[in-house]
Amino acid sequence: MRTLLVGVDAACEEVLDPLFAADDLPNLASLADGGSSGPLESQLPPWTPSAWPSLYTGTNPGKHGAFSFLSYEGYDWDVLDSRSVREPALWEVLDAHDRSSVVVNVPVTCPPAPIDGAVIPGFTAPENPPCHPEGILDEVREAVGDYRVYGASEFADADRSERRGEYLDLVRMRGAAFRYLADRFDPEFGFVQFQGTDTVVHDFPGDRDLLGDVYRAVDAELGETIEACDPDVVVVASDHGIGPYDGYEFRVNEYLRRAGYVETTREGSSPSWVPIWQDELREGADGADDETDPSLADRALATAESVGLSPARVADTLDRVGLLGVAKRVAPASLRTASGANEAVDFPNSTAYCRLPVELGVRLNVEGRDPEGVVPADEYESVRSALMEYLRSAETPEGDPVYDAVLPREDVFHGPEVESGVDVVTVPAAFDHLSSARVGGDLFAPPDEPWNHKLHGYLAVGGPDAPDVDVTDAHLLDVAPTVLASLGVPLSDRMDGRVLPAFDDPGMREYPRADHASHGRSTADVQNRLADLGYL
Repeated sequence: MRTLLVGVDAACEEVLDPLFAADDLPNLASLADGGSSGPLESQLPPWTPSAWPSLYTGTNPGKHGAFSFLSYEGYDWDVLDSRSVREPALWEVLDAHDRSSVVVNVPVTCPPAPIDGAVIPGFTAPENPPCHPEGILDEVREAVGDYRVYGASEFADADRSERRGEYLDLVRMRGAAFRYLADRFDPEFGFVQFQGTDTVVHDFPGDRDLLGDVYRAVDAELGETIEACDPDVVVVASDHGIGPYDGYEFRVNEYLRRAGYVETTREGSSPSWVPIWQDELREGADGADDETDPSLADRALATAESVGLSPARVADTLDRVGLLGVAKRVAPASLRTASGANEAVDFPNSTAYCRLPVELGVRLNVEGRDPEGVVPADEYESVRSALMEYLRSAETPEGDPVYDAVLPREDVFHGPEVESGVDVVTVPAAFDHLSSARVGGDLFAPPDEPWNHKLHGYLAVGGPDAPDVDVTDAHLLDVAPTVLASLGVPLSDRMDGRVLPAFDDPGMREYPRADHASHGRSTADVQNRLADLGYL
């Protein structure tokens, strides 16, 4: 193998430095000591489903089109997948130059493009995803003794020891599957990603012992993989950082509602509530006895949402006490008539709104662009300017700014997919405040998750043939160009990143943009897992 890229989701100095100090990561430390390492600046927004496509295409979201966990058609949405990514992944560029690749567990790669080599998709794929070549997942499971995209335990409030074993099993599966496929296909490029280093923080924020266990397992797989594959160049990169949030949950839509930008409804709901099991809620009729008091389910649903429980956790809890069946029958009415906690954004009738917090921004509802737009196209700039001033004036209860910056989207994104994103980008102050799409109630609350994403991840470059790389000011977008340079393959002329100093510049050429089929509906298990992590 000429170049090995290892993705460690959410790796950053905040997490790694104590583990390095304790000599807990000998393989990563050896790579960094023998090469170069440092912070890797992420992008806006610094979240998995947008940042990994930026890393593996070398382009900003305005070009590749993946802005958050969801893709939108008007006000309708679905979970993002590879068909939303409009720029070629670096292994697709390599394939155009007859370079083979093995890619395992990389987010937003389902369904995979056919290449010389193998692809097993990662996060946002269903549990049994289509892979390339067809049948390879069954072969891997037979060879390595099981392989799963997600853990067998669905819910984050499962027993800690059970979840620990599951995290470690998933890490082992990633490494074993990758090494099996590397031996089977003998690729020039390999890319294996470990998602558990992020998941464990969302499930057990602040649990450094458990986090350390997961990182030690990843380090062991890194060591085994380097030994087995003997790569000339090794790159370890993360998509973003993670750390404590010392500020507030800021309810953006409630702030917008108070100024008249957001209209609300109790007929239906926004992606922060129903999407996870809406079909089951509307159609399901199995479960509890018909004599069960429906008001119990009503109260359970209203109470659960008021304290911020995800739909997946609500479903699990109701199932345990025998109320899931009746909840499925009465929930639609409950959601329309329960307390203000179930109030939702009325997208078609609102002037501007936050669609999903991880987009880090606000979308205007524009005539001629959005199906029922209310902002005249010739008033777009004036309405957006007033909106940005209002957002800039947001202050915490202590009088500090909520945002470090409020920017027009063209200051952050550029490319043919820009209109798929938000119109106004909001950058939380020091990434210590967590946005929420909830509407109703107070503007501020303690963060749902006391740890969450930060703007700087981690990069290490080493290996026997790696030059003395200067990683100063390295950016997420530089990873794909640098990997291509390590293989002597020309960059796409649309890439926004640069080749890190010390690698030879391989030049540029034009590659076709991706032209994927229309987006199909995602599976319920993917939606459940995103909800359980707090993303929906």
